[in-house]
Amino acid sequence: MKAAVMEGYRQPLVVRDLPEPPLPAHGARVRVKANGICRSDWHTWVGDWGWLGGPELQFPFVLGHEFCGIVEEAGGACARFKSGDRVIVPFSQGEGSCEQCLSGNHHVCDAGPSPGWSYWGGYGERVAVPYADVNLVRLPDGVGFVDGASLGCRFMTSFHGLVDRARVRPGEWVAIHGCGGIGLAAVQIATAAGANVIAVDIDPGKLEAARKQGAVATVNAATEDAPAAVRELTRGGAEVAVDALGVTATCRNAILSLRKRGRHLQIGLTGAAERGDIPVPIDLIVTKELTLLGSLGMAPPRYGAMLKLVERGVLRPGTLISRTVPLEEAGAVLASMDSFATVGVVVIDRY
Repeated sequence: MKAAVMEGYRQPLVVRDLPEPPLPAHGARVRVKANGICRSDWHTWVGDWGWLGGPELQFPFVLGHEFCGIVEEAGGACARFKSGDRVIVPFSQGEGSCEQCLSGNHHVCDAGPSPGWSYWGGYGERVAVPYADVNLVRLPDGVGFVDGASLGCRFMTSFHGLVDRARVRPGEWVAIHGCGGIGLAAVQIATAAGANVIAVDIDPGKLEAARKQGAVATVNAATEDAPAAVRELTRGGAEVAVDALGVTATCRNAILSLRKRGRHLQIGLTGAAERGDIPVPIDLIVTKELTLLGSLGMAPPRYGAMLKLVERGVLRPGTLISRTVPLEEAGAVLASMDSFATVGVVVIDRY
């Protein structure tokens, strides 16, 4: 199969032919129709997350965890899916039998697999997805493959974080720090939930994109005191603040922009500068009775609620897509993330 292959950390991706991944009995082989290029791919490409027990990749390796496509073949133990089914493949997967999976929390499975990390992902023409009955989600006929790819990580991660974890309510102020793919998705989702969204970033282009997604106000953290600006706009602070990037500045600014009894939602994971550790204002967390919430992906059974909103047009993931590219350009897009050069979501749609 054709794939954009990672041959070493920070080495340019090389497009070449690889053997098709073997099909497990409980799995399904999916022909990839579209795959988002995510900053999490960049973190993997540069070798981050060893401090999390992150993957020790065996090269050659195929990245990609935001993909959807068509089932070409199902293993003998796969009961729910068959050849020809249109599917989304969530990145936060489960094996179906651990305590977390049995409670519906497959996204924090004790031994969960994950495409583009624990096995080859969507930068290749085909992916063998394990435990297909648990980990595949049917893609409605009315949702295109490119839009579907944009749902597989950043959008669904923001949905779970805002709706399930932070429980954003109509009329609340939500300050979103970092307007990359996750941040822009969060702007759209929080706006759809009836919240008043303030977008915070250092890039004027990304702030303009946030306004198009529904932000009622923007703050340029490069020229303003971001927490003070949020507190002034909201007359005391936001009810919910989101760190959608995972660096010291965005995490601390998010916490400092909250009002009393506010909720901080941490979605962004750190990189090499922080290596998992960010100093936070503990005394302020105590005296304001702030709540800190972590959020990772979303369990496959939860996709139904999000997809209904997409089908009804309440959520519009396609508006986050800035461009589509052929597989041959995936490596250049990935490398450009060194300087945060991408806006919105870039999707591979030609293999």
